[in-house]
Amino acid sequence: MPKTDVVTTRVKPETKAKLRAIALSTKRSEAYLANEAIEAFVETNDWQVREIELALAEAKAGAPGVTHEHMAEYLGSWGTDSELPPPEPEKGA
Repeated sequence: MPKTDVVTTRVKPETKAKLRAIALSTKRSEAYLANEAIEAFVETNDWQVREIELALAEAKAGAPGVTHEHMAEYLGSWGTDSELPPPEPEKGA
């Protein structure tokens, strides 16, 4: 069996009750379900943080990009009669 560490956390009573109900209905322990949720959260956020750090490093190195203003304008046009084409990356953006 792989080595594990213990993590203690506080949750709202409503969350604990929901966790208990899911555990009972799925015949899994609360600890198992909590572990699954934490692992999913960590994997998702680890990936996102790595990608953000990579993108920031590329931007600081001068890679072409799209400014927030241009992206916001583009996204704001979605679903309108005057939808804009995607903005082109620019050096120093």
